[in-house]
Amino acid sequence: MDFKDFKPKSFWQRPEGITGGIVLALLVLGGGALLFSLIPFLIGAMQNMLTLAGMLLALGAVVYMALDPKMRALVSYMYKSGMRWITGLFIEMDPIGILKGYVSDLEGNLRNMNRQIAKLRGQMHKLNEVIITNKKDILSNLNMAQKARESKEQNVMILKSRKAGRLKDSNIKLEDLYKKMEILYRVLTKMYQNSEVLVEDVKDQVKVKDQERKAIMASHSAMKSAMTIINGDKDKKQMFDMALEAIAEDVSHKVGEMERFMDMSANFMDSIDLQNGVFEEEGLRMLEEWENKGVSIILGDEKEDLLLQAEDESDVLDLDSPIANPERAKNSKNQYDSFFE
Repeated sequence: MDFKDFKPKSFWQRPEGITGGIVLALLVLGGGALLFSLIPFLIGAMQNMLTLAGMLLALGAVVYMALDPKMRALVSYMYKSGMRWITGLFIEMDPIGILKGYVSDLEGNLRNMNRQIAKLRGQMHKLNEVIITNKKDILSNLNMAQKARESKEQNVMILKSRKAGRLKDSNIKLEDLYKKMEILYRVLTKMYQNSEVLVEDVKDQVKVKDQERKAIMASHSAMKSAMTIINGDKDKKQMFDMALEAIAEDVSHKVGEMERFMDMSANFMDSIDLQNGVFEEEGLRMLEEWENKGVSIILGDEKEDLLLQAEDESDVLDLDSPIANPERAKNSKNQYDSFFE
């Protein structure tokens, strides 16, 4: 995602919007109840010309505030700032703090993904051994069937031929399963590599932008921001926080994709019983659905390349090689630098 593609949430879509909605409803209800209780007093006060003039003046001020764009902007800014402050007492509102939380989530996911890759590698080794053993047994049973045929032992020939056929059918399914596991392995390792880069990029942004935000906050005042907004200019702090919010939203989507894919892969691996050579079709269906679903925000265009590699018989997967550390291209920038340009 690029910053130009980011669509900021409206005030009412944010956590402080929920607080604002509740407070606004309470103000309307409270104001209505107060007005209703004051009706007899207002009727009596309107009989006094001086009091009536004061009431009309107050009403005119309210109408002026409602019609004047700058005054509306000021009241709106003060109201939103107040709701944000109240909401911040209960939940994390600081964009830097939110990003630090995502860094912690990413690091936890990386540890879990590393364990999942190791478990999958072990399952693939075992499955490969089963396939190789089956191939040897197929050859052995076919040889015995041939000898039985030569010695005219019809029953033995039929039994060995059928056993070889069953093993061959089993191996076809197991080899298809191995291919799916290979896709899973390639995707998990690539996600792991890309997520390592993501963690470093977000950490760098948090480190650098935390200092920049503190400098902006030091020179920032609520009144100065209010006047800037009233004049129709862009508030520097608001734009800075919007860029941080865009990063947080992008990272949240990637964290979500990581967790969903790990859950799916864990369910897929748990459905495999290598000892009995069986597996649930549901696990395969889920993986195939992911393959056909579309774009991955973590893998990007690499998703199609990984699927093609798994189908390429000349591209043999080496399960014993360690996961390569991701290397940045020369002069490559942090993927989130453009958000602040």
